Amino acid sequence: MTTKEKKYNCYFELTLDIIGGKWKPIILYFIGHNKVLRYGQLKKLIPNINERMLTRQLRELEKDQLVHREVYREVPPKVEYSLTDIGQTLMPILNELKEWGVGYNNLLGIAEFNLEKK
Repeated sequence: MTTKEKKYNCYFELTLDIIGGKWKPIILYFIGHNKVLRYGQLKKLIPNINERMLTRQLRELEKDQLVHREVYREVPPKVEYSLTDIGQTLMPILNELKEWGVGYNNLLGIAEFNLEKK
């Protein structure tokens, strides 16, 4: 069922349907901060996601017009992902969510991070 076929109770529900879940915000955040990423680069930045899930999430983000997939006709094939103009509008929100997490962790000190190159 596409978003056009669904009935939503509020805009927040629509937003979470498009960008919600464990992986989509992380994928969008890394693509947005790096401008262009290849599949392998994304996989290295998000090591806990399995390949099937990464592929699925990228396809959904592309279908929802948040991510652009550029295929270069060469051997071996080269595919790059970048944010669309609509996807770019999410970056201030994703940055605010990150900053909230930083503040939350600074206050409670409950999480450890592997922050090299991220």
